[in-house]
Amino acid sequence: MSLEMLNEMNGKPCACGKTHSFCAKVITGDGVLRQLPGVVTESSAKKVFVLSDKNTYKAAGAQVCELLKDAGIAVSNYSFSEDAPEPDEQSVGSAVMHMDSSCDLIVGVGSGVINDIGKILSALSGKPYIIVATAPSMDGYASATSSMTRDGLKISLPSRGADVIIGDSQILCKAPIKLLRSGLGDMLAKYISICEWRIAHLLIGEYYCEGVAQLVRSAVNQCVAHADGLLHGDTDAVMAVFEGLIIGGVAMNYAGLSRPASGVEHYISHVLDMRSVEFGTKAELHGLQCAVGTMTAAMLYEKLKQVTPNKEEALAHAKSFDYALWSDTLRGFLGKGAESMIALEAKEKKYDPSLHEARLDKIMDRWDAILEIVSQEIPSGEELKALYDQVGLPGTLEKIGEDENLLPTILRCTKDIRDKYVLSRLVWDLGIEAELFG
Repeated sequence: MSLEMLNEMNGKPCACGKTHSFCAKVITGDGVLRQLPGVVTESSAKKVFVLSDKNTYKAAGAQVCELLKDAGIAVSNYSFSEDAPEPDEQSVGSAVMHMDSSCDLIVGVGSGVINDIGKILSALSGKPYIIVATAPSMDGYASATSSMTRDGLKISLPSRGADVIIGDSQILCKAPIKLLRSGLGDMLAKYISICEWRIAHLLIGEYYCEGVAQLVRSAVNQCVAHADGLLHGDTDAVMAVFEGLIIGGVAMNYAGLSRPASGVEHYISHVLDMRSVEFGTKAELHGLQCAVGTMTAAMLYEKLKQVTPNKEEALAHAKSFDYALWSDTLRGFLGKGAESMIALEAKEKKYDPSLHEARLDKIMDRWDAILEIVSQEIPSGEELKALYDQVGLPGTLEKIGEDENLLPTILRCTKDIRDKYVLSRLVWDLGIEAELFG
């Protein structure tokens, strides 16, 4: 698979009714970092603000600064003192305060957090943005949003997509194994996200594009096909993951929403991040948390296949649901981030009895179709486990240092994070939380 596949859809009318567009320039290959000065010169920039952290400066930031200076391009460099800055207000504020206003272009050197902050700086300043990738660890390189923690709640903050994405295989293949695993974990999450996108389209009429979905499926398949070489830093394997992550970000741009790349498995990761911010627990890399979420969701969808929906029991469950009590549970489990989730429900009203019954009627009527989607999109738990064992991906909370006893509450929390129909909402609508989640 090649990123050239994106050109088949870019700027052309699609059967879904949209014309998908993606304007960023993607440069990948061996030694392509050397093209950076030329790219900057083409933009007419005279001075560049280079943003990195302690680790990414060593990986490529120093080389970026040297290349630009050797080409006669002025550089203002800011590197976070931390190995891994937090994606929060403090880090964004620090970057803003250190940014030289005389710079007319921003270059981020890093992956998740650095890229997200770089996109925010670009959005705030209106200045073009280039990201030099240091690891194929997450799918935000090509997206126009930034995954941040604001007021304790994990959100996708509208920002600005990169104008140029540079993925030099010489740099990417040297990324730590843990980051390579993280990238694969973020790609495997697409099994769940595409499944849930189709279910939401079926049940609540949410926009869906089969062309975008197939683009993502093809990228995931390429990652899986090369998975055995990932732990050895094999170029084909590493670049399959990197290009797959780019495609995941482009797919979100094409669709105009996060559905092609994010579902309940990402919300499991978000809950863990929110608890880390509130209670100081150690959060794992996003992609590894998503790997746990993907395995968890896959196993639950298998259990869902054995369920026979019962309308009367589902209605009784909804009627007995105490939202005030549940709100207190959210506050206790997530801290201040829960307040934004509670405020969202005041607008969304997903627990409203009449809205619930209308959804339930559709679920009952289309149950076989729902199960067919699950069977088509999600590999069996046995297949996933074999892949996870092959590359050393964590499949349980315990394997990322979390308490397995937290899982039922984590799963229940995921239905309140965003206005998005995911597994936990379907399970609540069916009134089978206790049966599936424990």
